[in-house]
Amino acid sequence: MIDITKYNHGRETYAVYYGDDFVLKRPLPTLSEEKKHEWLAKQHKTKEIIDAIRAVGNPVYNVPSMRFVNDDEYQILEERAPGEPLTQAVYSKLSNRQKFEIINSIGSFLVDMNESKPVKPMENYKISNEIKFNRLDSFVENKMSIWFTKKETMQMARIRDEIGTFEYETRQAWSHGDLNFGNVLYDSDKSKLSFIDFAEAGYKFIYHDIFAPLQVELDIYKNVYDVYMKLHDKSLYLMPGAKNELLKEIIKYRLIVVHLKRFIKASDDLRINTVSKKGMNNNLEKVEFMRKQMQSIYDIESQIKR
Repeated sequence: MIDITKYNHGRETYAVYYGDDFVLKRPLPTLSEEKKHEWLAKQHKTKEIIDAIRAVGNPVYNVPSMRFVNDDEYQILEERAPGEPLTQAVYSKLSNRQKFEIINSIGSFLVDMNESKPVKPMENYKISNEIKFNRLDSFVENKMSIWFTKKETMQMARIRDEIGTFEYETRQAWSHGDLNFGNVLYDSDKSKLSFIDFAEAGYKFIYHDIFAPLQVELDIYKNVYDVYMKLHDKSLYLMPGAKNELLKEIIKYRLIVVHLKRFIKASDDLRINTVSKKGMNNNLEKVEFMRKQMQSIYDIESQIKR
């Protein structure tokens, strides 16, 4: 069995070679033959998606190529993306010009993705479908009072009720599906973004990528939407203006979803009646993290009202 501890690996894939320009990857050796075949199928699909967006040929951003998928050896060769993850720390140090270029690149990429395949008809959509709502509901009703005040529990119950009933008309469009700072790299030498990891790409409800965690973290979601509005083909679909009241509600709840996902994930790690020091410290850290997510939600509600 290959010792993968010395390699950079994820849930299904590990990198067996890092070069200056390319990365060679394989499925984890612990996967069954069936899972390895599923891995190959996923890589072929990802390559098709990457090839399609690269074919658009937009020069304002970069999508590294997947050079080949070797079925016999269970290997993929990917072009390395230059730069570093686009974190808040990186973004905050950039010039206004560089920030403008980043916003324009993200907006351009989103339009190209959304318009690379036909958009779907309008339909009603419940935003609570995007979170583990049953877990949130169970935690608020049964466990939250163990670690939080009565006021905090009541506030979260209100948020749960509001997001649980909120729905709006939207449409599905072809999307990246996982825009976070780890999947968007910034090359300061060329002032260019690279978009990577298209494993979650597919049809998503159109605001999913426009108000993704990356834009929320960098606080550029309004700017990106403005660019999107200017660039997208209005003959394909119409988008509401920035002052539209329904859009404000959509933005509010889409931003809240980002923090609720983190809140729910942290709540899953809380342990009742833990006696070890490590367990108690873990609970304290998780509760503090969850309070920060709650505060972010309150800030969003306050900002959107204004």
